[in-house]
Amino acid sequence: MKWMLKILTGDLKAFTDEVDVENLNRVGTGAPIYLAAVLEYLAAEVLELAGNAARDNKKTRIIPRHLLLAVRNDEELGKLLAGVTIASGGVLPNIHSVLLPKKSEKSEKSSPQVAKKSPSKAK
Repeated sequence: MKWMLKILTGDLKAFTDEVDVENLNRVGTGAPIYLAAVLEYLAAEVLELAGNAARDNKKTRIIPRHLLLAVRNDEELGKLLAGVTIASGGVLPNIHSVLLPKKSEKSEKSSPQVAKKSPSKAK
C-alpha cells in the first residue's frame, strides 16, 4: 500500500505570516517548503507504524489505538509526543513485575520426571 500525502506550501506560508512573534517576520522563502517536508515525513512515519500495528492486530483500518501503539512503541516518536494524549487510544499493555506470580523453589530444583509407560502398552 502506498499513501500519497501532499501538504500545500502556500498554506504554510500563510500560516507563518499570520503568527505574530517579534522575530518571526524574518522567515525565509524556503521555510514553508522545508516545514512541509518535515510534516510529510512525520505523518508518513506515524502512518507506516500505525499500519503495521493494525496489521499485527489483524485489522484493515487504522484506529486511534493503533496510533497510540505506534507512537509509544517507537523510541523517537515517544520522546517527541511524550506529553500528548491520543483520544480513545487506551494505554500500553503492561503488568508490573510485583504483580506477577513468583516461581516456587521446588519447581526450579526438581528434575523433570520421565513419564512411565502404562502396563498395557509395555508389552
